[in-house]
Amino acid sequence: MSKIIALVDDDRNILTSVSMALENEGFQVHTYLDGESGYIGMTRNPPDLAIIDLKMPKMNGEELLEKLRKKTSIPVILLTSKDEEVDELLGLKLGADDYVKKSGGFSIKVLIERVKVQFRKLEVKAIQPKNILTVGKLTLDFEQLECLWGGKSLPEKLTTTEFKIIYELAKRPGVIKERAYLMNIAYKQENDIEDRTIDSHIKRIRKKFIKVDPKFSAIETRYGSGYRWNVS
Repeated sequence: MSKIIALVDDDRNILTSVSMALENEGFQVHTYLDGESGYIGMTRNPPDLAIIDLKMPKMNGEELLEKLRKKTSIPVILLTSKDEEVDELLGLKLGADDYVKKSGGFSIKVLIERVKVQFRKLEVKAIQPKNILTVGKLTLDFEQLECLWGGKSLPEKLTTTEFKIIYELAKRPGVIKERAYLMNIAYKQENDIEDRTIDSHIKRIRKKFIKVDPKFSAIETRYGSGYRWNVS
């Protein structure tokens, strides 16, 4: 069954050209000329993905996105011409998944590729069980508190605290997590634990991974900041 895409834009030329291109790729397209009709249409006939113009009459793209996020988590791609608004709308608060600029030469090919990327992400989520996190060689099973590296179990199991620390680092690779933040995750109700306790946990965690992989280097120390997870 083909995916349904809602296209909301007050430019009839864009509605026509983009909808034709998407239909040629095998998608069903529902078009709307303003945010208000788009919201009503998507409420009655929920799509699998929405492409929304930022500047529209009756209800602009920002308002439409806010209303949609109260009802659905479908991927939303914005069509916009202002970088500063893109920065705002791509924040966690409003929840846009991607954007394509209309200024400087609008590329329908780029838009279609962005659409396909979002659908690939949805397929990965559908395949991967909710209680399992896989990042590179790492697999965390939350039900069993089991940790695999390259498909192999660690010779020495992680403690519950170590498991929490690994999860916080690995769920957002490349993002530095400060010691104080990791302390709060590991010891939520205890205020008399020193930040450097995390260093001891990291040291033990590394030793456990090195036993299964002597070249293990996924946990990077950022001196003066904290730690981050790197996927090689």
